[in-house]
Amino acid sequence: MLAAFDKYEVVGMGAAHGNKDLDDLVLHLLRDPTFPDKVNDVVVECGNLLHPRPLYCRRRSYNLRSAASLAQYDATDVQRVGILRNTFSFSSQNQSEASPAEKAAHVGGDPPLDWSKVKNKSEVMLDRDATVASVMQKEVLSKHHKALMLFGVFHLFHNNNRAPKGLESAVQRYERDYPGITLVIADLIVSTDSPAPGRDELEGRMASWPVPSLVQNIRGTWLEDVDKTYFSKMVDAYLYLGPSSLMLVEPRPAEIFSNKGYMEELHRRAAIIEDTFLTDQTNPDKLSDLNFSPFLY
Repeated sequence: MLAAFDKYEVVGMGAAHGNKDLDDLVLHLLRDPTFPDKVNDVVVECGNLLHPRPLYCRRRSYNLRSAASLAQYDATDVQRVGILRNTFSFSSQNQSEASPAEKAAHVGGDPPLDWSKVKNKSEVMLDRDATVASVMQKEVLSKHHKALMLFGVFHLFHNNNRAPKGLESAVQRYERDYPGITLVIADLIVSTDSPAPGRDELEGRMASWPVPSLVQNIRGTWLEDVDKTYFSKMVDAYLYLGPSSLMLVEPRPAEIFSNKGYMEELHRRAAIIEDTFLTDQTNPDKLSDLNFSPFLY
């Protein structure tokens, strides 16, 4: 992944979304001593652009426009600044701690959203990819920086002919002006041409692969045959993290669930966006052991 920055200005890969194996890999990458020499910016899916104030962390102070830090933070600072807790992609899993390379700037990619004023779903359904594309152009590409993008892979597709016109991915949008500079790494397989082989069959073929494995030269391999459109027009590489049955979920901090005021606010927001799964996760009366399984799948 680090070697890819010798060829590309941007490397995009999945945000963990609760996957501890992917989280651990990202932290390993950020802590590599050569990372600051290759990468200027880390652009993350969470981080409310309504809060352009500095986020003071235990390790150092960041004073960046639209900055959301991945570094270790004090809960009181995050509550005060609101950068992470007021992100659109909220959940109890957004509060995990991380420790990035010291020299890299950390830029949030979520639209400016004042949750204190939100009353209905229409106020939340913002064009997030347009905001991400704008942040990338203004804060990264126009400055000739190199950046690691940590987003759900659907925000990273080079092309998605199934997306409604005007709702393309962030990468597809900025590539109109900055083509050929981004390597997109997928950690999942999305079927577009025909039904893909089942998970068991795919994982059987990958059983001998080291964990993790990054496959970049996909053309002409059986992996391309799984879905030629996906592996030729949408993503460039595939990240294998091991058998799905062994994937671990990121533990959810107990102090988050014991913060009644914050949990009530999360519950209110989940109800607004009409997400039953999130609503139950933020309701103490509906939480069960299933919500705290150590396995992702």
